Amino acid sequence: MIEMDQIDSKAASSLEGYLVRKDLVRTFSRQFPVPTYVVEFLLGRYCASTEQDEIDEGLEIVQRQLKSRTVKAGEEELFKARTREKGEIKIIDLITARLDAKTDSYVATLPSLRLTDVRICPELVNRHERMLTGGFYAEITVSYDAAIAQETKGRPFGVDSLREIQLSQRDVLDILAEARKSFTTDEWKEFLLRSVGIEPNGLSRRQRDALMLRMVPFVERNYNLVELGPRGTGKSHLFQQVSPYAHLLSGGKATVAKMFVNNATGQRGLVCQYDVVCFDEVSGISFDQKDGVNIMKGYMESGEFSRGKESIRADGSIVLVGNFEVDVEHQQRIGHLFGPMPPEMKDDTAFMDRIHAFLPGWDVPKISRELLTNHFGLVSDFLSECWSQLRYQSRVSVLQNRVFFGGALSGRDTNAVNKTVSGLLKLLYPGEGEVPEEDIEWAVRVAMEARRRVKEQQKRIGAAEFRNTHFSYVMGADGVEKFVSTPELQSENSIGGDPLEPGQVWTISPGGGGEHPGLYRIEINEGPGSGVKILNKPVPPAFKESMGYAEQNLYARSMQLVGDKDPRHHEFTAQLRAFDASKSGAKLGMASLLALCTALLKKSVRGGLIIAGEVNLGGSIEPVHNAVTIAEIAVEKGASALLMPVACRRQLIDLSDDMATKIDIQFYSDARDALLKAMVE
Repeated sequence: MIEMDQIDSKAASSLEGYLVRKDLVRTFSRQFPVPTYVVEFLLGRYCASTEQDEIDEGLEIVQRQLKSRTVKAGEEELFKARTREKGEIKIIDLITARLDAKTDSYVATLPSLRLTDVRICPELVNRHERMLTGGFYAEITVSYDAAIAQETKGRPFGVDSLREIQLSQRDVLDILAEARKSFTTDEWKEFLLRSVGIEPNGLSRRQRDALMLRMVPFVERNYNLVELGPRGTGKSHLFQQVSPYAHLLSGGKATVAKMFVNNATGQRGLVCQYDVVCFDEVSGISFDQKDGVNIMKGYMESGEFSRGKESIRADGSIVLVGNFEVDVEHQQRIGHLFGPMPPEMKDDTAFMDRIHAFLPGWDVPKISRELLTNHFGLVSDFLSECWSQLRYQSRVSVLQNRVFFGGALSGRDTNAVNKTVSGLLKLLYPGEGEVPEEDIEWAVRVAMEARRRVKEQQKRIGAAEFRNTHFSYVMGADGVEKFVSTPELQSENSIGGDPLEPGQVWTISPGGGGEHPGLYRIEINEGPGSGVKILNKPVPPAFKESMGYAEQNLYARSMQLVGDKDPRHHEFTAQLRAFDASKSGAKLGMASLLALCTALLKKSVRGGLIIAGEVNLGGSIEPVHNAVTIAEIAVEKGASALLMPVACRRQLIDLSDDMATKIDIQFYSDARDALLKAMVE
């Protein structure tokens, strides 16, 4: 028996009857040829308790039912013989049906008995239309009629009745919303992950976020998600095992008739019948018709597709999952992250534009025994029913007047981010109500990063209209603009193209006194108080001197630099981070001054920019003796722009043509000029 923790106790008191111990599920799902949600359906019926005696009693019943009603490979004839002897038996199987035009009747297929021509009445088919698309798991009563067996081409086996294996209650969402109130946000995230079988303890924040993003297609209508990453991270598990409302298409041809509509019969396809349609191993997918990808593009854009003159609406989400043959860094060196997609999709920027989120599969841990939970989680059919009902709500209104998106987001970007945020907030708050600021910001950051990853790949393909990828947002009318990056594009120690937080700048020290030039980042935070405190221990004397010059210049020229803000009423804490062998931080006065100003103004400096130069106590700019070396280091470190004193212009005639084409060098005459040129427009 597992040790119950706080989350288990809260779940047991607020969700009694809807819980199952996930380790019990795994015991059965390996023994019997049925998906996890079928096992959980039975466990939820007989073992939804925290009392060990009741669980043991329920386990016996479940064991007995699964043993007597599931057909293992090689037992087909035994079950058929039992049906003949007893007249009827009950089995658990995946039932599909089709119309036999020759006899004008429906016939069902029961794969576990290897029967493809089982009698079934039209009423049953009409009541359960999903058996005409991908089929579903059910408890099925199969009968045998000896008289029909005597007829030529007779069909002795028939389906008398069936019971879908999924929840029929409609008020489940109220129960879930009420239970949510007992949990903190972090506990609820952990509980959701346990409900899909994952143990969150030991997972990093990014890993948890990626797993949460995976759930969004279940709660958001017409949501398009791509997940590419290494093998063995359980990409298809969620879409195959957890919900009867999801359908997994594995490799091979995807027919337009099966996906959308069969023009011959008018039968609606998978996107009409299921909440989520997932293409597994997407690199092998191809359509049977040339315009298959175009039909899919149209559907992903508007949720509609045409059948003759009629336009059909559906709300199934499309998920494309696949594997990288190489690691992310290598994939980005040799091409772009959509590389593993089928040829007709991978370089099509219009297709990519319809993807709402690119889930970083490389952030998801490989599934191992330690990653599977032994704690309580929601029974899958209850969870999937709640998710299905959440699809008809939206949380976009929560963002109104609380979050403002930056200018880099196009209409499609905004729509994509809104859909992802709405989905994540529905997962966190299944009931309507007030959502705290920090949870909105969490959802916005996850959503922006996932959409920006799509935009970055479009930019790599070379489309000019996708050039601006610096996604940003502001919380509240007078908040600070914050930029969201995609971590795989840059390492922590390299200069990315993204603007840093206000108060942070990249700079290069010219060196001197036996020390080589080197790259630094100055990070300054501002708060109530006065003066400048340097957090480095010990404080580098040369940096202390430069910071002192910067502080005095800020006080003396505050009107020119920061307007009506009085820097003397603010305390600044500064930290110097060195990225090369040199550590002294000599002659970094101008960068220090601009860091102080941007911290106070709550503005960022431009992405990819390095600031060089020293300012003295009187406000004059000191000459730089090795401008060419500084420019070469800036190029080497991946900077796209360099801001230098105008006196360096003559020296830079010696900069090689190759270097000069790789970086945009701008010059400043004084501190105000430097500040205006450094800040994001």
